[in-house]
Amino acid sequence: MTDDQAPVTADALRERMRSAPVLAGPLPSFDPATAGPEPGPLFARWLAYALDDGVPEPHVMTLSTADAGGRPSARVLMLRGVDLDRPAFDFASDAASRKGRDLADRPRAALTWYWPRHGRQIRVNGPVETLDRAAARRDFLGRREASRVAGFTGVMSAPLEGRTAYEEARRRAAGHVAAHPDDVPEGHTVYRLVADDAEFWQAAPAQGHVRLRYTRDPAAPGGWTRTLLWP
Repeated sequence: MTDDQAPVTADALRERMRSAPVLAGPLPSFDPATAGPEPGPLFARWLAYALDDGVPEPHVMTLSTADAGGRPSARVLMLRGVDLDRPAFDFASDAASRKGRDLADRPRAALTWYWPRHGRQIRVNGPVETLDRAAARRDFLGRREASRVAGFTGVMSAPLEGRTAYEEARRRAAGHVAAHPDDVPEGHTVYRLVADDAEFWQAAPAQGHVRLRYTRDPAAPGGWTRTLLWP
């Protein structure tokens, strides 16, 4: 399949979007009373269910950051690890990338997961920690060869002169990985977002969507408060 080169009008797009099915189901149910006092176990249940049900790439998430001037930026990447007790969520990037620079200026971010098949969305936000070099090394060397070659190809987020420059850089990177399989790019970094706010959203078109929010509160039993939100 290739992109259609015919022009598309805004009116045509609007009509197509209006007619596209949304939350068609069948969707799982969610009773907030069964959720528990902390968000980590509920996150684990929802992610495990998505994995078991064959949801495509359920560990893929949107990371939102802001730069020093407050300009937001979002991109899709993979969840690299999770600590369910805190809870905390790991992701990786190059420190020189746009997200790396954003986090150096403002070490706080938000993560979003959305699984259309289940009509479920999870949002978390909180401060971001930078893990040590050993964690970065474990993450990078645990990747497939193609991913490690990509890590040595050019400078993430830097301007690219053209495909020829990219292909030449990738050839050099492949040679480097073959000759030095234990090398890790200097800027490769693992970040950890520690949630202080988490929201679970379950679509239920006929009965009304369900939103459950957890807010970190050291004074509350278990360290969290739970609040139902209007959909």
